Amino acid sequence: MTTPQVPLAGGTAVAPCRVYDVALLDLDGVVYVGPEAVPGVPGALAAARAAGMRLGFVTNNASRTPEEVAAHLTDLAVPAAPTDVITSSQAAATVVAQRLGAGARVLPVGGPGVAAALRAAGLTVVSRAEDGPRAVVQGYGRDVGWTELAEAVVAVRGGAEHVATNADATIPSARGPLPGNGALVGVVSGVTGRPPLVTGKPDPAMHAECLRRTAARRPLVVGDRLDTDVEGGRRAAAATLLVLSGVTDPATLLAAGPRRRPDLLAPDAGGLLTGHPPVVAEAGTWRCGEWVVRADGGRLRLGRDATGAAEGADGLDGLRALCVAHWAGQPGAGAPAQVTAADEAAAAALGRWGLGG
Repeated sequence: MTTPQVPLAGGTAVAPCRVYDVALLDLDGVVYVGPEAVPGVPGALAAARAAGMRLGFVTNNASRTPEEVAAHLTDLAVPAAPTDVITSSQAAATVVAQRLGAGARVLPVGGPGVAAALRAAGLTVVSRAEDGPRAVVQGYGRDVGWTELAEAVVAVRGGAEHVATNADATIPSARGPLPGNGALVGVVSGVTGRPPLVTGKPDPAMHAECLRRTAARRPLVVGDRLDTDVEGGRRAAAATLLVLSGVTDPATLLAAGPRRRPDLLAPDAGGLLTGHPPVVAEAGTWRCGEWVVRADGGRLRLGRDATGAAEGADGLDGLRALCVAHWAGQPGAGAPAQVTAADEAAAAALGRWGLGG
């Protein structure tokens, strides 16, 4: 029998682009990495649109304005309008305006998108702690340095509220993970001793705004991060698709806690176009495609099942089975998985996923 109560177990025989009406897509690590598109993703998104799925773009990267993000997407052959884009700067500006009122003085730290969002929300942007800001809004910016961080520290120590657009510790790049906004937010909070108010994902406000704009009835959150995209999707009561084209690796996925376990898994956003096989649980075994996982003491043993269906085209059926098997034994908390290989094919698969064997 299938065990749909465990995330990933149920899968979907029909491609998600025909099941869900709107995809709420993260950007960094999903649509692009750095300035370049993830290979094959523009074509996959075009095909999803052709199948009737609408797209919204929800990013924790606060450095750029929606207009700049939309232009970048369009240059990458993913046509988008500014109204299709929700940034964490916009979310932060909305929260600050609601808390402090129109015209309140705010010190921005980050890329141009932070100050632009504050002005658009009717707030007064200042550049120094001596200008008396009532809040510091800190978002990602490639050129943020000591001078801006020091100004933020002085303002927060002087009584300004510290608001972070997001707390992502890293951002994906072609060179591997690089410091994200969360790393720099930690500098300010570490010096001031005051934790920030974080307004971006996983706070559900960003996805909720995108749902409002698109009037989605069956949304699917597509992201590469467990702590923002998957948890944020769950908090917004939306289904989630995790892609492995960004920062999350299989070991991190296996160790995820209940709020960070996705409903679907794919190598990249091309997973919108294909069915996702279920994981079938039977008497201590979990089967997906041609793979079977057995509990072996405190370990999970992965092997091939000659009686099973053929391996799926994305090569992740074994990982799906491992996730469901491990999560079934960890219903209340996340923990690292101990896995072994039953045969050479399983050892090769575990090696590809960085799980040893």
